[in-house]
Amino acid sequence: MTKINILFDLKPALDGYAGIPQETRLLFAGLLSKNTLFNVEGLLQHAGISLSTGLNITDTHLKVSDRLVRLSSSVISFYGSSKKGFIAANIKKINNFILLKKLCWQVFRNKELQMGVFDGGAFDDFIWTRLFNKTLKAEHRLVVTKANHRILPVSRRMLHDVGLTSLSSFIKPQYLRINTDGYDFFIAQTPFPGRVSSGTQLIIRYHDAVPVLMPHTISDKGFHQASHYYALKDNVESGALFSCISEATRNDLLKLFPEVAERAFVIPNIVSDAYYYENVEPNQVLKILHTRRNANKENIHCSVDKFIDTQDIRYLLMVSTLEPRKNHQLLLQAWEKLKYSNKYADLKLVIVGGLGWEYEPILETFKPWLEQGELYHLSNVPTSELRILYQYASATICPSVAEGFDYSGIEAMCCKSLVLASDIPVHKEIYGDAALYFDAYDVDEAAEKIAYVLNVEAIETALKLKQNAEICTAKYQQENILPLWFNWLRDMQIKYINQPTNRDMIV
Repeated sequence: MTKINILFDLKPALDGYAGIPQETRLLFAGLLSKNTLFNVEGLLQHAGISLSTGLNITDTHLKVSDRLVRLSSSVISFYGSSKKGFIAANIKKINNFILLKKLCWQVFRNKELQMGVFDGGAFDDFIWTRLFNKTLKAEHRLVVTKANHRILPVSRRMLHDVGLTSLSSFIKPQYLRINTDGYDFFIAQTPFPGRVSSGTQLIIRYHDAVPVLMPHTISDKGFHQASHYYALKDNVESGALFSCISEATRNDLLKLFPEVAERAFVIPNIVSDAYYYENVEPNQVLKILHTRRNANKENIHCSVDKFIDTQDIRYLLMVSTLEPRKNHQLLLQAWEKLKYSNKYADLKLVIVGGLGWEYEPILETFKPWLEQGELYHLSNVPTSELRILYQYASATICPSVAEGFDYSGIEAMCCKSLVLASDIPVHKEIYGDAALYFDAYDVDEAAEKIAYVLNVEAIETALKLKQNAEICTAKYQQENILPLWFNWLRDMQIKYINQPTNRDMIV
């Protein structure tokens, strides 16, 4: 068989450490590693900023210096305009309005949007530090920086706006068509607000249906619900395939669109091999707690003198962005219930994660404990340090009310930490019998289960959970997940690329 040509959506790689950004980096590097099977190129696009196109595919006549300065301008565009103030803000609004109308007219004329060309090898430091080094080891640097990339100059937000602008009671959203000629597959992370060329099969890496099924837990609720649903609906109607990260996520997708049952498949996330048990001194934990305290206005004045200085620290760990569906407050209440007994008076709570949305009520409940040095809120914790926090935690708690996969539990298991999780379907699917479960809405049960695993009498249970964890975590290692991708893409190549009549049937 010939090589499969893949265009891979790297937009999430511009974002944070975990979740979709992490999966994006790991999967891209994994597919690149099999260069005998695939030709993989990355698609660079910003969430909210228009980018400089870089080079056009026809710019072969340019001098080397002219090519490099155009690419250099593309790099600069990723950081937005340096102009600030009222006038600059209004000019930006006017330019965005003009661009929106221009693109809507382009949709009306059915004119494709062209991608630019970006030579990552000429700007390898930018590619590595801006997109990949938050997840990948240095040994992967040469692989990902030598990859070819394309640039979509229009932001993802603008693509959504173009589609939603045309929405009315009588007209469904009309999305821009992207010129993807030459690619067999375009793998997009999350519902994609655009169409692809007729010779390209769109694959949506579907992570969760939270914006539609739990809209009260997301930010900018109206926009995110509409942008997710209508882009997803257009993907369904245009014949996209769906690679779901869990069976629970696939079930949620089928609640919305049961007609895609034959086009929706499950391939779990890859878990980074940077999480493992290592022989380090426990006093490393204290150094991390002191260094990575989140310096936001709510806790920057916490007294360092109140922080404990013993090496024998006992703590619960939760790793997640601060946002409503992550259920921080249930964990806090369960921990408080334990703190008020003499047996667990020394038990600390460590929260690792940046500020998401609607985090103010969560931080407000943290505040008294932050001031006493009993609760630690950490941010920007590198993998090497997070690994240590997992390793020495008395237990890692995953209390979310909704998830697509939930990396933190698997990462914790890789570092030999006990895991307690809410009993939502995806946790039971992914963690299986390697975790202990509690009702996501029951503080008393959560406290009871935490207390149980902390007791010396539960040593047999703890050992059994850790034994099961070794089997569980192996399923999500790269060497076991990548073959699922290889086999599936080959099957889809035969069914939808080499047999165009099959593709026509579903479009």
